[in-house]
Amino acid sequence: MWLSALLPEQRKALLGLAHNVVVSDGLLDPNEEGMLDQFKREMELHPSVEADYLELDGIERIFGSRKSRVIALLNLIRLSYADGAFEIEEECLLKEISRTFEVSDDEFMLLDNWVRRLLALEDEARSLMSS
Repeated sequence: MWLSALLPEQRKALLGLAHNVVVSDGLLDPNEEGMLDQFKREMELHPSVEADYLELDGIERIFGSRKSRVIALLNLIRLSYADGAFEIEEECLLKEISRTFEVSDDEFMLLDNWVRRLLALEDEARSLMSS
């Protein structure tokens, strides 16, 4: 979502952050892999580009604007739900990223709530299509 609005440096960094999220719980679910591929397509990154671990130190300089930070967090939160469970390790990592981005815990909860509502609407749409 809105990944095409990110700058080239931010796109590669987001892919790294996404990698951090999917491996944080020790499992790589096929749905998470699919979402990483979806991220690459939306960011116009070549499919062969590998998602590697990204240090959080200095990440706030790469995502310098509020808009880029919110785009990153919304997509990372959505990714954390791709396997059907928002694991504690994923939540801890995302909260650490949000603190680095100067996003309050209350704002993080609003973003998480928005993503959960979006996922519920997507499920509802899939149900309508299969009825």
